[in-house]
Amino acid sequence: MVRALLFILLGYLSGSVLYAKVWGKLLCGTDITKGSTDGNPGTANAFIQGGFWCGVLTLFCELLKGILPVYFYMRGMGPQALSDGWMALVLAAPVLGHTFPLFQKHHGGKGIAVSFGSLLGLYPYWMPVLVFAFAFIFFSVVVCVEPHFYRTIAAYLATLAGLFVTNVIPAVRYGFGMMTILVCIRMKLSTEERERMRIKLLWMH
Repeated sequence: MVRALLFILLGYLSGSVLYAKVWGKLLCGTDITKGSTDGNPGTANAFIQGGFWCGVLTLFCELLKGILPVYFYMRGMGPQALSDGWMALVLAAPVLGHTFPLFQKHHGGKGIAVSFGSLLGLYPYWMPVLVFAFAFIFFSVVVCVEPHFYRTIAAYLATLAGLFVTNVIPAVRYGFGMMTILVCIRMKLSTEERERMRIKLLWMH
């Protein structure tokens, strides 16, 4: 229990570092969220507002801050980690940190990249991250949901449904369920202007 609580805390603190702001400041000398339309301290704005290297470094660090706590918790626990009830909280902790960061007065980002990172930390258990990636690709290409605000929500909800109907370990289902709730709350609190939802089908383009 103590070990699990330590990794939950480390995951939250790791998630609380918003690397779009860090690299924006280091490489561009400015807060890149100030010039964006949605004010989101995430990877997309790092690329758009900060340029290629700012975006790449942000993406790398955002993935890593999700990967490391989950991966090392699993390595220390051994094969029983995935059946451990604490695993769900360890999985969600970096996303909680990113969406409601300690260091930014709980004003965080949407948490997409760090969600991928947390799921990648389950290596070599690939199924959850593959389902998540498929959902984003599906709603970006096959049934294109626009704008990105609604696409993100659709991808998370579809992934959550997919994890519950497939043979995925319960701790991962519940962990991703918490991640979905956190991201949806952050999206709801977002100040970005929300356009009307549009759906374009691939075969009707």
